Amino acid sequence: MHLEALPSTRREILVALKRRGPSTSAELAAELGVTNEAVRQQLKRLESDGAIVLCERDRTGDNGGRPAHRYRLTTAGEHLFPKHYDDLTVALLDTVGAQLGPEAVRAVLAGVVQAKVAAWRPRLEGLAPREKLEALRALYAHDDPWVEIVDEPDGWTLIERNCPFLRVAQERPALCSVTVQTLTRLMGRRVTRERSFQAGDGMCAFRIRSEPADLEAPFELEAEP
Repeated sequence: MHLEALPSTRREILVALKRRGPSTSAELAAELGVTNEAVRQQLKRLESDGAIVLCERDRTGDNGGRPAHRYRLTTAGEHLFPKHYDDLTVALLDTVGAQLGPEAVRAVLAGVVQAKVAAWRPRLEGLAPREKLEALRALYAHDDPWVEIVDEPDGWTLIERNCPFLRVAQERPALCSVTVQTLTRLMGRRVTRERSFQAGDGMCAFRIRSEPADLEAPFELEAEP
């Protein structure tokens, strides 16, 4: 769901909630200059889509009537508005490196890998290697439609065509080591990245070979493409 792709009334409701904070349908209708019923219909759609949620009720409604519901943006609704997490991530990595040195950056990224592996390992227990890889299609996002698995003579290639961290990865390619190392530890096989967005390939292609990986080896940063 994208803000600009929404029907105008729904988009205006979200903008109003962003500006006003929790609001009733009557307050939103007055601000938008439409009927209360028209706003209620769009609120139901936005609530169904997960963009807004009921957060509280006024103790008394208008003119002493029934209590009025107030709506607010959910986290998903907030994410419809521009964010600058990429800038923050780059700044954090650079600050860690400047203040504590490159080894600290390596330690931070290694910690991210450890956390991902700990979260994923129970979900992969008992699965065959190909089944593990199928499950890992969701490593970036649940039901990611932009991930493809290609069978190879000595393993597989996992292709990601929609990197969710693309801007950060373009500026700080070391971040991609997290994916390489996470796949290595979860699959127990040697993994290399053979194609990359940074090289202009329009994708990242991770080759998972039949060769076993040394799971005791320390975390290593991937060589920049």
